Amino acid sequence: MSQAPAYTEYHPRWYRPRPSTYWWLKRWSYVAFIARELSSLFVAWFVVYLLLLVRAVSRGDPAYQEFLNWSRNPFVLLLNVVALVLVVFHAVTWFNLAPKAMVVRWRGQRVPGFWIAASNYAAWVAVSAALAWLVLG
Repeated sequence: MSQAPAYTEYHPRWYRPRPSTYWWLKRWSYVAFIARELSSLFVAWFVVYLLLLVRAVSRGDPAYQEFLNWSRNPFVLLLNVVALVLVVFHAVTWFNLAPKAMVVRWRGQRVPGFWIAASNYAAWVAVSAALAWLVLG
């Protein structure tokens, strides 16, 4: 019976090159991935902003007017415009990713990825239209 070789102090190490900090700038798909991940911070900002709005409305008209005045701040306006652009980017990239993340079968056949993404966009348009109708009358 042979014994397993013993570890020596001079055991060779695996060659593992250190990736650059900017590895994600080498391909557009990596940049889009990082941008989508970072855009989730702006999704969180919209949630916080909405909760602040609900809180202001629940506290009455003076608190709501104070919230509106705060929302007129150029920094808050710019933040909300940037957040809107990045949240739309987040939604679009997520809808485009959905066919790769889920397999839908209809009568034993796989539904093409185009139809999965198209159904997401159709639902987005329908919900947006319904909300616009409710808000704008």
